[in-house]
Amino acid sequence: MGYAESKKITVEEIPIIDFSGFQAGNEKDSLAVAQQIRNAAKEVGFFYIRNHGISESVIQKAHQAAKLFFSQPSASKRNLKINSNHHGFLSVGEAQMESAEKIDLKESFVWGLDLPDEHPSVTSDNPFLGRNQWPKENPEFRESVYPFFLGGIECGKMLMRAFAMSIGIDPEEFIRNVNEPIARSSIIYYPPQSRDMGQTQFGVAPHTDYGCLTLLWQDQVGGLEVQTNAGEWVTAHPIEGTIVVNVGDLLTRWTNNTFRSTPHRVINRKECERYSMVIAWDPNFETLIDPSIACSEGEAPLYPPVECGEYVLSRFDTSFSYRN
Repeated sequence: MGYAESKKITVEEIPIIDFSGFQAGNEKDSLAVAQQIRNAAKEVGFFYIRNHGISESVIQKAHQAAKLFFSQPSASKRNLKINSNHHGFLSVGEAQMESAEKIDLKESFVWGLDLPDEHPSVTSDNPFLGRNQWPKENPEFRESVYPFFLGGIECGKMLMRAFAMSIGIDPEEFIRNVNEPIARSSIIYYPPQSRDMGQTQFGVAPHTDYGCLTLLWQDQVGGLEVQTNAGEWVTAHPIEGTIVVNVGDLLTRWTNNTFRSTPHRVINRKECERYSMVIAWDPNFETLIDPSIACSEGEAPLYPPVECGEYVLSRFDTSFSYRN
């Protein structure tokens, strides 16, 4: 028995893009960065960004909070069991990717936009808003991780502007409804994965992401692997000072298959714990994902319009046991 096979590569096979040129606001530099993002998103579906706007101190504070959270006794974490808003703690066994043979070997804690229960937007029609479950015995936890989420929201907006610019549409087209995004943030813990668990056991089984964008910070343990066009699995090595960005299924749909949502997986091959932090970036629930906006003259949309939140929920139903 052993791990699923993967290929060792140089990091250059997954592009590294300096995002500072886009954030500076100069049109020429912005277009140049947008073109790099377009190329990476079309060919690979994954890329690294430097100068992403989330400070290192915010990242490290959230990372330390994650390590402290997952070191708690199981009973304490289960008190925050994931709720119908997809906010809270998922233990090993509560996530299984579509078509996977086995459950994912990970724990995670998920939160979203912090709105009080009495907020008018917190309704049963939009289960992503409200009711975050923060540990009552650790009031510092929210203060440690929530800035990472807010930084990721802003970074995601800038990236979506770049994606729009790269296909020649209004840079604001993808972010017209982002005042109450259904984005989710997660801290994730992967225990060491022994070789004798076999080739069908994964920290996260092969899958594509459901929403628009995923922003990932990973520690130096590594374990993220990306599938190439040739079907080979290659390692997305941790690179200091970067965040990994990948296109999700919803952005592929929104851009009429211009950009590639790439299968990826996690295998913790090291004999130590692995931690990562994720922002699953999506706009407001009611945002209409209409691929016709990305169609050139005479080009037909490949998909019918769909509401952002309804699409994401439909995919959740196939991957998370609490939804069944």
